[in-house]
Amino acid sequence: MRTTTPLRRALITLTATAAVALTATGSAVAVPVSGTAPAPHATALSLSPLHPVVELAAERLATADLVAAAKWGTDSPIDDPAREQQVLDNVAAQAQQLGADPDEIRAIFRDQIEANKVVQRGLFQRWTDHPDEAPTTKPDLTVVRQQINRITSALVQALADTSEDRGTFACRPELALAAFQVHHENHLDALHTHALIRALPSICRD
Repeated sequence: MRTTTPLRRALITLTATAAVALTATGSAVAVPVSGTAPAPHATALSLSPLHPVVELAAERLATADLVAAAKWGTDSPIDDPAREQQVLDNVAAQAQQLGADPDEIRAIFRDQIEANKVVQRGLFQRWTDHPDEAPTTKPDLTVVRQQINRITSALVQALADTSEDRGTFACRPELALAAFQVHHENHLDALHTHALIRALPSICRD
């Protein structure tokens, strides 16, 4: 019998919550079970309104692999308070320009930063335990950060666009549905799934 890990329990909870929420609102949902085909009459799964937010959070997390590769074998630490503060200040300024709450956006991005570090630490540990899997080339961190900045700006915009959705009682179920959808679409491994879950707690305003 396979043991249910905390990560697997979290995904099961996310999926179950999303399915229950859609059923309660009268929407049809087809959530495939591993090893089985969807029923012929099952309808397609509608995208959550929070899907763009979670998709961008996952896209931002994917850059953590490049950041880790750039830092691996160097004196650059995973924790970079100066860089983190710069990111928080920038997203707060952008939020203000968009009419969003700067403090709320700061809180959300603190979670994004911590989630990014979850991936970096996980990869460092993996590469330490399995040196043959360690990267042999180093991405240009300046170029990677330009990519991160682009995704970050898009995520702030998506958060501003979904401000109303994130303040309703349906936010948590919709967030769970979006997390399930993004996990499924991107075939996230355990490390990146764990990091994505870490990135999401502050999305809903409750």
